[in-house]
Amino acid sequence: MSSVGSRSIDAPPIDALPVGLAAIEHARDALAGRISVTPLAHSPSLTRRLGAPVFLKLDSRQETGSFKLRGGTNALLALGDDARRRGVATASTGNHGRALAHAAKALGIRVVVCLSALVPANKVEAVRALGAEVRIVGRSQDDAQVEVDRLVREEGLTAIPPFDHPDVIAGQGTLGLEVVEELPDLATLLVPLSGGGLAAGVAAAVKGVKPSVRVIGISMARGAAMQASLAAGRPVAVEEVETLADSLGGGIGLANRYTFAMCQALLDDVVLIDEAEIAAGIRHAFHAEGEVVEGAGAVGVAAILAGRIAADGPVVALVTGRNIDPERHRAIVAQGGAA
Repeated sequence: MSSVGSRSIDAPPIDALPVGLAAIEHARDALAGRISVTPLAHSPSLTRRLGAPVFLKLDSRQETGSFKLRGGTNALLALGDDARRRGVATASTGNHGRALAHAAKALGIRVVVCLSALVPANKVEAVRALGAEVRIVGRSQDDAQVEVDRLVREEGLTAIPPFDHPDVIAGQGTLGLEVVEELPDLATLLVPLSGGGLAAGVAAAVKGVKPSVRVIGISMARGAAMQASLAAGRPVAVEEVETLADSLGGGIGLANRYTFAMCQALLDDVVLIDEAEIAAGIRHAFHAEGEVVEGAGAVGVAAILAGRIAADGPVVALVTGRNIDPERHRAIVAQGGAA
């Protein structure tokens, strides 16, 4: 599929961005003991394929099965006492809701998670199992957000967005700090790209320590809202459709306050991959790397396999989630071996 550069002369300078290295380092201190420092694993198979060292940062091994535990926990820890008493609400494609439910349970905070009908049933049940109140609303994350807005307006809950929030961005950025500290000669970082909370935070962390690192956002070709917005030079609406990379679905919000500007300033490129390529990434992760990975978490692997990545030094692909429906995963991996 296509590849588009996302930097523009209109992008704000990095030192003027709302979430910087200091906020991310503060988040790392706050999260100490509450999240895992996840493995950075060398991939011989992808190294042979790319002709440069390739490592997988396995944040899929977080307790809730995705990187979202970082941002969700950091945002709840930053709340004042009154907000904690009243509770929080969020719209989610699944993993953020699960992470927020886990963190809220540990902190004794009420949480309402609003999900669309497109969210896979296994992700819905995982959120509910952690004690969150679950609302199924409409067929898009934007529809679910309408219910969040009502809860904030009528019940006084505090909204914790899945990506467009400084404390969420800073929490996700701790993943970037781990990578660049574990691999100081990092040259290229592949980041799954959706609403941009992960990409913005990780890029701010990595470039804050080592500005020469190329950060490439990887998204699915079907409904890539951030890519479409970057191409347009402003946030735009994109229809949310079913995709193997379901965690990357949803819009970035037409009133986006943080992640669009940060991705515009910090991403060096955006690469789109199709559904067959995502499936190939899932299969390769299982057969060659021994990892169960959901579609959104496999997009970096998929981009390497599809020949979309060029490298002149060590590459890290963020493997961000494992919460794929088991039956769907079995069907995909049964279609063949490692690419």
